[in-house]
Amino acid sequence: MMASPTATESETKRSTTVRAGEASGDRIRLSVYDMLIGLVYTPRTFFYRETLDGEALRASLSRTLLNFPMVSGRMKKDPDGRLSVLCDDSGVRFIETHASEPMPDHGPHHTAKKGINRYLSQVNPLQVVDGDTPLFTVKLTHMKGGGSVLGVSMNHAVADGSAYMRFMESWSKEHRGLGYPAPGHDRGIIDALAAPVAGDARPDNDHFTVTKRGRKSAYVARILLSSIAKVTTMVTTRFTAAELATMKDAAMADLAGTERWVSTNDALTAHLWKVLGALRDRPDTSMEKLGLLADFRAFGGGAVPDGYWGNTVTNTRPGMPAAELRARPLGEVAMAVRAGYAENTEEKIRQETAFLCAEYEAGRLKRILPTMTLDKFENTIVINNWSKLPFYSLDFGAGTPFWYDVPALPTPWTVLIAPTPADEPGGRDVHMAVPRALVQTLQKQSWTDRFHCYADSGEASALTFGSPKAGG
Repeated sequence: MMASPTATESETKRSTTVRAGEASGDRIRLSVYDMLIGLVYTPRTFFYRETLDGEALRASLSRTLLNFPMVSGRMKKDPDGRLSVLCDDSGVRFIETHASEPMPDHGPHHTAKKGINRYLSQVNPLQVVDGDTPLFTVKLTHMKGGGSVLGVSMNHAVADGSAYMRFMESWSKEHRGLGYPAPGHDRGIIDALAAPVAGDARPDNDHFTVTKRGRKSAYVARILLSSIAKVTTMVTTRFTAAELATMKDAAMADLAGTERWVSTNDALTAHLWKVLGALRDRPDTSMEKLGLLADFRAFGGGAVPDGYWGNTVTNTRPGMPAAELRARPLGEVAMAVRAGYAENTEEKIRQETAFLCAEYEAGRLKRILPTMTLDKFENTIVINNWSKLPFYSLDFGAGTPFWYDVPALPTPWTVLIAPTPADEPGGRDVHMAVPRALVQTLQKQSWTDRFHCYADSGEASALTFGSPKAGG
């Protein structure tokens, strides 16, 4: 639920519609990956020490929309039931307001998750199709005494996380008069992926489940109930660049003499999997799965150009018994992570796309869910690694953000890995959704020590609880 504005905010709120000033009139049909994600909105907030210029932001946003016509368009249903975006330049909502409170000192020690909705302009996803509902909203909040919060929300059906940030980065560069590559919106690229294998496409897929009638609705209801009942708590902690270097060195030492190699992100992901697996404390023989989200533009053999703007996310799920996960050294677990990402071959992506296209033609796409999503309440920890996204390079004329945040996640065992700000480069801020019942356990120093066992003595970042604590 959106937080009620204060009297000061209500009196000074200014709502406008920002348009590009020209409309192509194109009707871009969504791909199977776009439709698979649904019509939810993904909100993000960026905190600036200096005050942003709202008028200049609206002007640069208008210019940016010329290259991103889908962002200022509207969602429509085609006669055959498929969804499209009509690029009619109906515009995006831009709210500018002033808060009666000073800028909080946000960071991993004090996240913005509690009350974050006050910085966002909310949209009802049920009113998106065939309505005059913007696919992108902006809320610019100026804090008392200086500083601004830029809250943005984009419909997930038009862009995944990488494409979303490509738009934000383009807007930032447009604002500063810098050039940037034009995006590609041709969804035919996705359909073309399936063509070479359509004739021998498999009738099933390892990473997607065609749910029985009613099961997807039951799952969505469970998510909504989890959100209302606040069954999860967000836990945030920062891993410094030095700590990560020590962690990677430890993983590589485990692999000495094998000629195998892992990255820093492989080592961190493996470490989080091991620690969260220990926290779950499941029976030794229980299979522990790790859901790895990945952008398949990097694996498609060039079939999907880097400039393609839309949803291109796939997943894999490496796994091992709980006892094995606890016992294997970090380097070996990191290799399992690396092997999991390596499953995303061009052939795998083509087969997956062909499967989704066939399910769409059969009228079953609405019943499909990623298997890892269904299993988040049971045996899967999901990792979404955003560490290479440019959260902290968004300069709109007043410097870069000092903090970036997202609302609390309603489903347990979901992990977001983000980069750290410019003043602490090379680290990772990790946001984890865990069951509230485990909060008291996590408050013990021993768990901070587990997460930060590779930090120098006394330099470990505390675990911060950014949403209501159990019993609170």
